[in-house]
Amino acid sequence: MTGPGHDIIAIGASAGGVEALTTLVRDLPPDLPAAVFVVLHLPPDATSFLPRILGRVGPLPAAHPTDGEPIVPGRIYVAPPDFHLLVRRGAIRVVRGPRENRHRPAVDPLFRSAAVTYGPRAVGVVLSGALDDGTAGLQAIKRRGGVAIVQDPEEALFPSMPASALQFAAVDHCLPLARIAPTLAAIAREPAGEEGAHPVPKDLEIEVRMAEQNPATMAATPPPGELSALTCPECRGPLWEAHDNGLLRFRCRVGHAFSAESMLAEQSEALEEALWTAVNTLEESALMAARLAQEARGRRHDRVAACFDERTREMQRRAELIRQVLVSGHSDATADAETAGK
Repeated sequence: MTGPGHDIIAIGASAGGVEALTTLVRDLPPDLPAAVFVVLHLPPDATSFLPRILGRVGPLPAAHPTDGEPIVPGRIYVAPPDFHLLVRRGAIRVVRGPRENRHRPAVDPLFRSAAVTYGPRAVGVVLSGALDDGTAGLQAIKRRGGVAIVQDPEEALFPSMPASALQFAAVDHCLPLARIAPTLAAIAREPAGEEGAHPVPKDLEIEVRMAEQNPATMAATPPPGELSALTCPECRGPLWEAHDNGLLRFRCRVGHAFSAESMLAEQSEALEEALWTAVNTLEESALMAARLAQEARGRRHDRVAACFDERTREMQRRAELIRQVLVSGHSDATADAETAGK
């Protein structure tokens, strides 16, 4: 016995995604018997013209949905800036939950919610993008019996997202962009399997509720996985780590989530910020030492002035060393920078 068709299509993209999305949407049929949900990584303060662009190039109407809006087949729902886009039974959630993989909106929460709510009816599509957002979400869709599609990394402007999905998820179709829309049109008309054959895993349900900031879940349930020795770079809380078919992921108690790659990227930014702070502190210390040396000379305390002169030179040397590391971007000089800051 079969259920409804594959009528929930979730698409995720990042860098190079506008070009990929316009091509895909342009080729969708006007009578597509599925609702399409789109997440494109955007800066939180950006103004998104993506619905207007997609509605102009393709036959389906596109818009930023409102929280609680009913799901209607044949429409494209685009995540607004600084909000996650989730799906629940028959309705859309637009929530300002914790960032995942350093983004809000992020692809994984959309895919995961589609998997939990619609199981085999969900189709996940990963397009051009950097790092690996969408991989864990695509794994979730496969765990619930859904369909996984990725753009061929060889033709993607930024191949990291589809390449990661290919590496860690059981992808059903790896296709050039021109073939994705016809494939979606065909899959949407195929009957999906029975949801009962793929029960909702407890960890996926917890993660969806965390994305929604469900009060009961946040108060009583720790994140899935094992408590790690690492701290969340967003809120400095403890991180739990989970392994999904070789994909290492982290999530904190309040809901921030990271893949290993996005965690490294976030830590690199934090390190750069700390090093620039060190440069500023060292240069201010040099200015203060120079001022104290000048005042000591005014009082004819030459030995004291010489000590402050030496401190000025040492602070300037350390600041310049760290500045060279930052400007060059050479990770192998990090140890020298750390030594300079001591």
